Amino acid sequence: MSLKLKTSASLAAALTLSLGFAFAPAAQAAGAKAISVKDAWVRWLPNNLPAAGYATLVNASDKPVDLVDISSTDYGDAMLHQTVSNGSSQKMVMVDKLTVPAHGQVAISPGGYHVMLENAKHKVAPGDTVHLTLKFSDGETLDTPFAVKSPAQTQ
Repeated sequence: MSLKLKTSASLAAALTLSLGFAFAPAAQAAGAKAISVKDAWVRWLPNNLPAAGYATLVNASDKPVDLVDISSTDYGDAMLHQTVSNGSSQKMVMVDKLTVPAHGQVAISPGGYHVMLENAKHKVAPGDTVHLTLKFSDGETLDTPFAVKSPAQTQ
């Protein structure tokens, strides 16, 4: 190999390496999760009654992100509901999406939004952990562990 060819090959390798470093921060930023989940738990009820899941969703991004789907390998049905007050009565309504504001958070908590969990696929009891898959409008999917608690543990 001539000296000129070796120099060209070395230059090409150096350019490739430097371009790789130049794009590394962008690749790391793209891999960063916009949404995180904290304080995830399920209020268990006896006799195969529906359970309710709660958590706080935190959005670290510059744009609002919607929670658009919930599923679980532990339950046949997982749906987002909201408790709505109409004067002296309350009712649950199904919700298609829940917006987590940019640089903000939203609580899925008793008396408000909650995840209705029905048709347990196996015996679930206090002390267990169940998993819910949360899907967001930005394409992010989080497999999230939820601690199962008895009604007495949640008061």
